[in-house]
Amino acid sequence: MFDDSTILITGGTGSFGKRYVKTLLDRYNPRKIIIFSRDELKQFEMQQTFDAPNLRFFIGDVRDRARMVQATRGVDYIIHAAALKQVPAAEYNPSECIRTNIDGAENVIHAAAENGVKKVIALSTDKAANPINLYGATKLASDKLFVAANNMHADRETRFAVVRYGNVVGSRGSVVPFFQGLIDNGATRLPITDPEMTRFWISLQQGVDFVLTNFQRMQGGEIFVPKIPSVRVVDLATAMAPDLEQEVIGIRPGEKLHEIMCPADDSHLTVEFDDHFVITPSFRFFDRDLSYVTNALNENGKPVSRGFEYNSGTNPDFMDPSAISEFNAQAMA
Repeated sequence: MFDDSTILITGGTGSFGKRYVKTLLDRYNPRKIIIFSRDELKQFEMQQTFDAPNLRFFIGDVRDRARMVQATRGVDYIIHAAALKQVPAAEYNPSECIRTNIDGAENVIHAAAENGVKKVIALSTDKAANPINLYGATKLASDKLFVAANNMHADRETRFAVVRYGNVVGSRGSVVPFFQGLIDNGATRLPITDPEMTRFWISLQQGVDFVLTNFQRMQGGEIFVPKIPSVRVVDLATAMAPDLEQEVIGIRPGEKLHEIMCPADDSHLTVEFDDHFVITPSFRFFDRDLSYVTNALNENGKPVSRGFEYNSGTNPDFMDPSAISEFNAQAMA
């Protein structure tokens, strides 16, 4: 579906954007790929990495609606990856986080509908489920905006959906490069927030592939959640540095002991498929009656039981230190 199409990626110079571009170029023949971001240095560096005549770079900020509208003219598909993601920074700079993550989401939605973009997928996070920090709260608001956009712009052909997943191995700001930096600098111990802490675990390529497939699955209004393993942070530290002591430093402000991707309060809206879940809209669309039990790829799911919660602490799929080492090595290759 991406052959001879124009794809725009907001925040495209990040870890996800660069892997998404590589995957598109390897597997498809897109007419144009537009990288939309505000950092000229990162764009320059990315241009040195990719020798592709169909790659375009737009300097701009998702906060700027007029620039967003200009950038999306002639675009077929949008991946909205731009966000302020650092939990402590969001707590300290709440207005900035709101302007990017919420106002920016509205601008992407407006621009897509204005220019007749076919499909938009917004990247979300497990922190948007039952959020306890501002970053998670802004991403929940963003998720709600993208789902509701299918009603707000029902007179347009544009369809909107969301992809929500957990920690990405090796992405900027994640714990793996943090631990690795300490190890490389001769640390004698690794800091552990809590011995019981767990996280969902996904590779960058798995995230990219999941988004690509969901462009084909989506009908509009879904929040797609992959079935992925969990890790215990103590097991991650053991996998990366089995001989180093672990020092418990306590949970930081805005952190959870376990992450959630499908809240129990949304169980009546959640449909389970073989390799993913879908959280369906909490309202009916004005112009169409969709059955999310069967998706656009004709895959069939079934409603989960009432009270079901997809929680990293109760996930039936856990990796031990050996499996984590193997997974991380493949993910970072």
